[in-house]
Amino acid sequence: MLFWRVWAIVLGSSLMIGESIRSWGAGRHWLFVADDFFIGAPLVVTAILVATPTVARRCAFSASFAAAAGMLYGSFFGKFVDPESTNAGNMSLGLLTCLVGAAFFAAVIGLAGSIARR
Repeated sequence: MLFWRVWAIVLGSSLMIGESIRSWGAGRHWLFVADDFFIGAPLVVTAILVATPTVARRCAFSASFAAAAGMLYGSFFGKFVDPESTNAGNMSLGLLTCLVGAAFFAAVIGLAGSIARR
């Protein structure tokens, strides 16, 4: 479980730090910045809480990965469907798409790993 906890902390922190770098001074609406914090913070918090596992904490841990995967799904595939409407902020669209794609697949893998019984 330690591996998946570290995985969640790295993913959650990356979402929050990456969104801050992407949006700093780019004039993006605060709601589009806050969504990554609303998804990243539960990953970090539940990873810390599941150090003392209970059924509820394990469920919350898995749910935080599921929420991240759900949010990142639309963000990742939306960049392919309608790239013109993407505000890449301080990054190139190609780099942003690669980073969001990596985060999406990391969330899906984390979800699978957090569900697996060990």
